[in-house]
Amino acid sequence: MSTPRQGPGGRRRGAGRRPRFAIAVTVVFFALLYLPVAVVVLFSFNGQKSLTVLHGTSLRWYTALLHDDVLLGSLGMSLKVSLVAMAGSILLGVALALGLVRSRSRLGSLAGLVMLVPLVTPEIVTGVAAMLLYKGLGITLSATTVTLAEITFSISYVTVILRSRIAALNPEVEEAAMDLGATRAQALRLVTLPALLPGILASAVLVFALVFDDFVLAYFTTGVDPQPLSVRIYSAIRFGVQPTVNAVGTLMLAGSVGLIVLALAIPRLFGRRGGLDLLSGK
Repeated sequence: MSTPRQGPGGRRRGAGRRPRFAIAVTVVFFALLYLPVAVVVLFSFNGQKSLTVLHGTSLRWYTALLHDDVLLGSLGMSLKVSLVAMAGSILLGVALALGLVRSRSRLGSLAGLVMLVPLVTPEIVTGVAAMLLYKGLGITLSATTVTLAEITFSISYVTVILRSRIAALNPEVEEAAMDLGATRAQALRLVTLPALLPGILASAVLVFALVFDDFVLAYFTTGVDPQPLSVRIYSAIRFGVQPTVNAVGTLMLAGSVGLIVLALAIPRLFGRRGGLDLLSGK
């Protein structure tokens, strides 16, 4: 039986060695990924109107953002579109996930495959297709067209998340509720949906973040005014980057991080609460 070779000082070669190359690659990766974001955040507090020279700290660009009616209007539109798209995609996604899991026909399997198409289709293809559809039907591009396109694109994310959750549920619980006198609709409302609530809330947070930050689909389906915030920022950058854009980007980053933390905390919160309820006999 061979023993590990030892190096100078009695230390084993290969044992306990740090993967220096992997660590270096990881550091370079995170530096390239987050340094540009850090620069945006840093220059949002710049005391002077410069994107290259940092001179003092100030909140003047956040104050300027609060007095910019155009950006505030775009922010309001993005929030409205995100909320409506979140509600619509959750409603349709829950129904679609339930139908796909409980379907026993070949049509259900085919629908499951079709549902995955938006996830692998380039978003620019989806955006162009949606624009051509609206143009062909004579529909004027507006906030409504953006919302419909975002709902259509987000349904697949909700369905994928909830399908595994629904498949893991014990169908005997719902059957027991119906044996006790509940109708199928009541069993769905009182048994199935409460069990799916953590997944539904996590999906809602994810869809809101995706829609709020989306640019490609919003760019091809939006009208002239008001425009979503991501499209408005792109239009402003084409005529020169203003420090106010850094303030907007920092606020969007903070909101996205908050939504991610919320999405990660929701399942754990409900899991802990479910465990406490089980211990207390509720």
